[in-house]
Parts: sequence; C-alpha cells; structure tokens
Amino acid sequence: MIDAALFFAALGKRVRHLRDQRGLTLEDMIARGFSARHWQQIEKGRPISCITLLRITIVFEVSLGSLVRRLPPALFISDEPQRSMGTQV
Repeated sequence: MIDAALFFAALGKRVRHLRDQRGLTLEDMIARGFSARHWQQIEKGRPISCITLLRITIVFEVSLGSLVRRLPPALFISDEPQRSMGTQV
C-alpha cells in the first residue's frame, strides 16, 4: 500500500501558491476547465490523477519536474501486520 498523503498535501499548497502568485482566482481556474469543487479538492491536498497533474503544469506553464521537485515522497506501507520486537515467531 502507498501512503502519499504528505505528497498531495504539499502539492496542494504549492498549487495554491502558484495560483496566488499569478493572481488567479477560482473563477479563472473554472475558465481553464476545472470545476470549482475539483480545484478546491486539489488545493486541499486530495489525491489527483496523472492527467490532472499534467493539466496543472499546462495551466501554470511549468514543467512537471519543477511542480513536484522537493515534495515529500510517497511511502510504501506494508499490508502485513507489524510484529512487536518482543514477539517470537
């Protein structure tokens, strides 16, 4: 299982910063093809698809690399139950 919550939270903040930096409103994002609800979810750090990620790079005219550079990595979490250190197998 993958835990990408920190990645998407940081991405949402970065996207919000880019929007604010460019002086764009929620209405501007709607005019660029995003629904208000979807854009709000993006900025709140909800997981998004690769297509949405690419659409964001197009809207802000940034490379994918610069958009995700230095964001926290996704973490792999094992599906197996954790064993305590004192438990014998």
